[in-house]
Amino acid sequence: MTTASAPDMKRRALGKGLDSLLPRANAATTAPAQPARAAAPEPETGKPREIPVELIDPNPFQTRTTFDESQLEELAASIKANGVVQPILVRPRADGRFQLIAGERRLRASKLAGKATIPAVLRQVSDEQTVEITIVENLQRADLNPMEQAHGFERLSKEFNMTHEQISVRTGKDRASISNYLRLIKLPPAIQYMVEGGILSFGHARALLGLLGTDQIEQAAQRAMGLSLSVRQTESMVAEILNPEKAAQKKEAKPVPPVDPNVREVQEELQRALGLKVTIEDRKGRGRVIIEYAKLEDFDGLLERLAGK
Repeated sequence: MTTASAPDMKRRALGKGLDSLLPRANAATTAPAQPARAAAPEPETGKPREIPVELIDPNPFQTRTTFDESQLEELAASIKANGVVQPILVRPRADGRFQLIAGERRLRASKLAGKATIPAVLRQVSDEQTVEITIVENLQRADLNPMEQAHGFERLSKEFNMTHEQISVRTGKDRASISNYLRLIKLPPAIQYMVEGGILSFGHARALLGLLGTDQIEQAAQRAMGLSLSVRQTESMVAEILNPEKAAQKKEAKPVPPVDPNVREVQEELQRALGLKVTIEDRKGRGRVIIEYAKLEDFDGLLERLAGK
């Protein structure tokens, strides 16, 4: 009998969906299966029931902080036409109210649609399970922004004393990725706000983590945005800030070898014939010809010329 590897277990944990994370009735205490009947009642924890939206309190462990209003309006229009296709998950409270576990977008959209009730499945779950389900549910349905993921993993780590490995198994996320997300918490608040709003990407934020001090990080972030630097360019910029002497040495101009007059003449002749920039790199009779084009039309024209059309 073979045992599944850890990566396989992680993939299956996420792929099974929320049901794999939610406790069911113990088989020893569950009545034997009976033949299906049209009107046979199902357990309260398994069958969706209509619950007044006004009795449902928000999820205090919600990891998502931003909701696209246009997408909510689209979902509300769909709910008006077709109803809520998938029930939300809630847990009962002692005061007769309910607390949301998963499905905040559906709940918000139902309110926008003017619905008085919403189909919901009741679950008896702990705070820890609620946090886990909230994170996994969001990961399965729509990507959280990097800061939302970071704060969600931070709560699992600090409030429930989970190791990075345990978080990895529960959420299906790679352990190294979880560590990288948690490092984002160290960024200055202004930079976290940029990452949360999509102004800076996860890759840019990771690069900035190599810098020291709030001022240095914020200045580098402004420079990266102002120059529209790629992640790799941002990494190079950070390296230059950390090692200015080494960067200065790299920037020292290297002597440009003289171009053979014959090569230059051919290069200019090709440029006139093609109407494009041409560079010939020749080393003792061997080299390459580089033809640059700025738009697709130039490329198509080049192909026609080379094909003799």
